Amino acid sequence: MFRPFKQIQMATFIDRPNRFVVNCRIDGKKERVHLPNPGKLRELLLPESTLYLSEATQATGRKTRYTAVAVERDGRPVFLHTHLTNQVARLLIEAGRVPGLEAYRVIRPEVTVGHSRFDFLLGDGSHDFLLEVKSCTLFGKKIAMFPDAITTRGRRHLEMLAESGRDGLRGGVLFVIHSPRARFFMPEYHTDFQFATTLLTLKDELFVRAVGVEWNKELVLGRKVRDLEIPWPLIEQESRDRGSYIIILKLARTRRLKIGALGDVLFPKGYYLYVGSAMKNLDKRVRRHQQRRKNLFWHIDYLRESAEFCAVLPVRASVSLECPMAAAVRKISDWTIPDFGASDCRCGSHLFGMAGDPRQSPGFIDLIQYYRIDRLEEGLGGYST
Repeated sequence: MFRPFKQIQMATFIDRPNRFVVNCRIDGKKERVHLPNPGKLRELLLPESTLYLSEATQATGRKTRYTAVAVERDGRPVFLHTHLTNQVARLLIEAGRVPGLEAYRVIRPEVTVGHSRFDFLLGDGSHDFLLEVKSCTLFGKKIAMFPDAITTRGRRHLEMLAESGRDGLRGGVLFVIHSPRARFFMPEYHTDFQFATTLLTLKDELFVRAVGVEWNKELVLGRKVRDLEIPWPLIEQESRDRGSYIIILKLARTRRLKIGALGDVLFPKGYYLYVGSAMKNLDKRVRRHQQRRKNLFWHIDYLRESAEFCAVLPVRASVSLECPMAAAVRKISDWTIPDFGASDCRCGSHLFGMAGDPRQSPGFIDLIQYYRIDRLEEGLGGYST
C-alpha cells in the first residue's frame, strides 16, 4: 500500500497566478499553495474545484505552507504531484505490475546519458534498460492523452532514448495515467504536434507503455493497474497538420469596428471565440491569426487588430469539424456576431461572445474535451474496450 501523505487538508480552488502556485480557500481563508505540476490542467483546475493539500515540512526557504497534491474530478481525486509519480512507477516495476517489464528491477534512479537525464536504469540480470516516466492527468471518458502542454524536453527524451537504443542501451517511456477509467492512450497531438509525431516515428525503436492507476480519497494508491491500449493506426490517421481551431480574443471595452464587407459592427466588451479550419498547414494558419499586424483578408483579421489575443486551441482531425464546432460554441455563448466568418457555409456565424473567460467555463472545457478526446472513441471500433 502506497500512501505518500499522512494527512490531507481539503481546500477550494480559486485561481492559478503562475505555473507552480495556486490560490485556494481553507475554512474561508485565502491561502497561497505550491503546485508541483507544470501542465496546463485546464480541465481540472476550474473555479470551486476541490483540492487535496499536504502540509509542507519545515524546509529552508519554503514560502508556502501547503502543497497541492490532487484535485477532485467527477468525485475522484486526480494525483497532481509529478515528482512522486516516479515513486509510483518504481513500486509498480518492483512488483512486476508493468506489462513488458515484469522481469526488470530498478538498478538506480536519475541516470545521466549524454546530455540527458532519465528517470530509471532498469536491469533483468542480462540487459540494462533506460526508462522515462511521464505523469498523465489528461483524460476523457475512455481515452487518456499526454502532454497537456508543449514539452520540448519530453520530445528530446524520446529522441535520446532512441539514439541510446541504436548504441546498444535500449530505452522506453512509461505513461502513468492517474485515472482508473481510461482504456486507451494517445499522444496529445492537438497541443504538442511535435511530441506526438516524434513518438509515432520512433514507436518501433522504443518501449512504449501506458498504465492506469487509481487513488482513493485518502490518497492511497489502489491495487488495480490497467494496461491501456495504444491505437497506433488511429493516431497516424488523425495526427496531421490539418483540422479546425478556436481562437479566443478579448475586448476590454465595447467597440464599433469596420469588418471588411460586413461594414461597421458593434462588439460588446468580453471574450470572443472564432471557429475556423485549415485542412492543410493548420499550424501556419493559427500562427497567422496570432499576429496583430498582417494583410487583412478574413473577417477575423479585422477584429484581431483591436482585440487582445488569449489562446488558440487546435483540433487536429482528418475531417473538417468547423461547422459542428461552431454550432456547439453557439449553444454555450452569450451572444453572436451575425454573418461573421460564415460566408462559405450555411452557418449564421463563426464568431461568438462570452462575458467571462471561456477557459474557466466547465461547458467550454467539456466542449474541447469532446472534440479533442471523446469524439475519437468513434474510431476505436476495432479495439477491445
